[in-house]
Amino acid sequence: MIARNLQDIRARMAAACRQAGRPVEAVALLAVSKTFDADAVRAAFEAGQRAFGENYIQEGVQKIAALAGLRAELCWHCIGPIQSNKTRLVAEQFDWAHTVDRLKIAERLSVQRPAELAPLNVCIQVNIDGGAAKSGVPPGEALALARAVAALPRLRLRGLMTIPEPAADFEAARAVHARARTLFDQLNAAGLGLDTLSMGMSADLEAAIAAGSTLVRVGSAIFGAR
Repeated sequence: MIARNLQDIRARMAAACRQAGRPVEAVALLAVSKTFDADAVRAAFEAGQRAFGENYIQEGVQKIAALAGLRAELCWHCIGPIQSNKTRLVAEQFDWAHTVDRLKIAERLSVQRPAELAPLNVCIQVNIDGGAAKSGVPPGEALALARAVAALPRLRLRGLMTIPEPAADFEAARAVHARARTLFDQLNAAGLGLDTLSMGMSADLEAAIAAGSTLVRVGSAIFGAR
């Protein structure tokens, strides 16, 4: 089932890219494996998937350990909230952190990233639509935070990540995602050299791709209902 679901998602992504006039290879797929076990990740790996996202840090670390034999071939993304007492786990175990929205967290990740590993890839999480219950830096503060994060020695600032509130329809979703793309372009115009816009999930990946997403995060449409 996982292999078939991955095929279906890749087909959706390819169709969305064609509709948006973008090359298929412009958008990568992050399989969100939270709450599913290492066997499910292995099944996705065997179907060709290499990048996996985990919302719960401790659960992700356990899966990374369980799949240690595949470590060189897998790319692990932390896409959940990062508290100060969990920064070391993220810095030592993951390849990416998508949810940096405070300089304090970024500084801890940089200090705790092992010297023998490549710099940790980081995205700034932006609360693009001002959702009251959403994490993320306000758009107006993103540039200052991005500049500070980019200066840290053991991190590599890659881009922005957003999780907007569900929208009423395709056009409404695309409009919100387009605001993130505009901010992304503004930060690049300021010289930050970003290459990753992490936005779009199972329900709205077409709208996100239409707006310029470079990485969609898909869980339930691959692994099933949680």
